Amino acid sequence: MKLFRNIAITFLVLVIIAIGSVCYIYNTNIKPVDENDNSIIEVLIPSGTSKRKVGEILEEKELIRSSTFFNIYVKLFEVGDFKASVYGLSKSMDLKEIISILEEGNSYNPNQIKITFKEGINIREVATLIKDNTNNSYDDVISLINNKDYLNELKEKYWFIKEDVNNEKLYYSLEGYLFPDTYYFNNKDVSIKEILTKMLDRMEDVLDEYVVDIKASNYSVHEILTLASIIEKEGKTRDFYDISSVFHNRLKVNMSLSSCATAFYGMGMDFNEVGIANSEMLANVNAYNTYKLTSLPVGPIALPSKNAIDAAINPKDTENLYFLSDNQGNTYFFKTYAEHQKKERELRAQGKWER
Repeated sequence: MKLFRNIAITFLVLVIIAIGSVCYIYNTNIKPVDENDNSIIEVLIPSGTSKRKVGEILEEKELIRSSTFFNIYVKLFEVGDFKASVYGLSKSMDLKEIISILEEGNSYNPNQIKITFKEGINIREVATLIKDNTNNSYDDVISLINNKDYLNELKEKYWFIKEDVNNEKLYYSLEGYLFPDTYYFNNKDVSIKEILTKMLDRMEDVLDEYVVDIKASNYSVHEILTLASIIEKEGKTRDFYDISSVFHNRLKVNMSLSSCATAFYGMGMDFNEVGIANSEMLANVNAYNTYKLTSLPVGPIALPSKNAIDAAINPKDTENLYFLSDNQGNTYFFKTYAEHQKKERELRAQGKWER
């Protein structure tokens, strides 16, 4: 009797060990090989490849730990056939995710390109990014953006594009209308129109949220985008609503916006080249220089973000008419010019003014 009990206990222990081992093996092999490695690994699954061979391919690519376990898993859970294709997989994917992708097939395209248009860049920079990432030229981008027939097509398609874009004083007709974001395209042969369409579609999505607010304001869409673009260039995101308040307050009393960013743009320069407009830039008479205007410039000077657009429509309620920034990224706001000048003297004395 005692012998039987000992045999039973030994058997139970072995069963528990076996179950524990199976659970450990299972949990280990279904987990990602490296959950922190998101780099894409191309995997070709040729037509007619057996499931066993698929497991070998995945193990060879170090996307799974064991092809043997893979084969047992697909048989045990009666996994369906895998579709022949080129896949983009990563070590951060677990076994279930990998198998699901292989069953469904995918549209992974190794020739796909990604272009990121950052907020605050201008059309010249947009054209450069398109030139650098596609088979299109810089000049072709600029030419299309200012093409009157193309602009007329856009006016028919998009509710927010009006006659404003045909103003002869504009340097680039679609400045400020292309939404800054990251976009994906099939390959480098993508047309300029396809790129611009995606950016305009995205801008339409953003502006659709503000239709009622824009109608209730004293400004057109073109003016809102113009103001938003200046706000984008003049400060950090955290300051947008205060900056917008200053500009709105100035416009109400026919006071010049005095934006260095517009003075730079009017001279065909990028605002980040220096930081503060020099005397030549301030004195230059053009349709963008708000040191010479008591209104908004003729059009936008950059691609505004959604935050800047929202700030242009919903300024903070203040009485401020002035602001300035130091060379450490801080912005200060004032009701009077005397306060503004006092702060500038302080910053100069502290070495926080020179750019």
